Amino acid sequence: LLLIRMALMKGETEFLFYSEKPRRLKATCGVFVTMNPSYAGRTELPDNLKVLFRPVSMMIPNYELIAEIMLFAEGFENSKNLSKKMVQLYKLSSEQLSQQKHYDFGMRAVKSVLVMAGRLKRSEPSLNEDVVLIRAMRDSNVPKFLSDDLPLFQALIQDLFPGYDIPETDFGDLQTQVEESLGVMGLKCVDAIITKVLQLFDIFNVRFGVMLVGPTGSGKTTCYQVLKHSMTTLHDVKRSKDDRYQNIITKVLNPKSISMGELFGEENENTGEWTDGLAAKLMRKAAKGEGDDRTWIVFDGPVDTKWIENMNTVLDDN
Repeated sequence: LLLIRMALMKGETEFLFYSEKPRRLKATCGVFVTMNPSYAGRTELPDNLKVLFRPVSMMIPNYELIAEIMLFAEGFENSKNLSKKMVQLYKLSSEQLSQQKHYDFGMRAVKSVLVMAGRLKRSEPSLNEDVVLIRAMRDSNVPKFLSDDLPLFQALIQDLFPGYDIPETDFGDLQTQVEESLGVMGLKCVDAIITKVLQLFDIFNVRFGVMLVGPTGSGKTTCYQVLKHSMTTLHDVKRSKDDRYQNIITKVLNPKSISMGELFGEENENTGEWTDGLAAKLMRKAAKGEGDDRTWIVFDGPVDTKWIENMNTVLDDN
């Protein structure tokens, strides 16, 4: 930063930036640093660097207004009342449910619920709007809650939306196929694993980045492998016309077994040449893939801020 600043102050058009070859410098360039106080994996700016920047305070966004506009955009007529109830539910959930690292009641969580609600609204236009939103909030939140928090969350929904009886989602062919796939894979048909597989399918329809968390031996790998087998069988063998079922290709890697440069890519210090890492190559190949096949890149290993922080913009829903 100091090198860039000094070059700008001198009015230079080219300067040496960690290389023997001069690099072009635009006089209009600027540096912006976004800070999340007490955010895991981020370090505070040192004071000598902080003095070079002008601080700008940010406000917490108006979730209610954002939710109202998004519900309108998704085709809801009663969006004003629904947005109030939704924001209230998230506020109460964040205060009353247990504090877990994987619980998220922020803007991203709100957005995924609204996207799911819009999808449900379009698939079942005759359904009551309150019921549509309750189903979306239930289907996108229940998978991540601990069993002790589920009754409390259900009670909050009943308080905010009294008198509504929400039917369970009918997965039809998928549920039947999941049960068959468990048998083919030599596994027992246990209700808990069937529920988790169906929940994973639901979440995949609204988010393209999904994290399976739990202790060793809790069934995380089995969960996605059963879903992969079920979706592939429905598409390739049973020729289902539902475009949500596609042939699934999985690429599995352990992000902790290689260095950050080998995982994401790095620039050669001597030549300045960029080399793609393993994750970057897999993503490029998946993005270029033609046809309906769907690729899941599975980062199978412990999560820490060193590697997951670099995935932030890739997994962001904006």
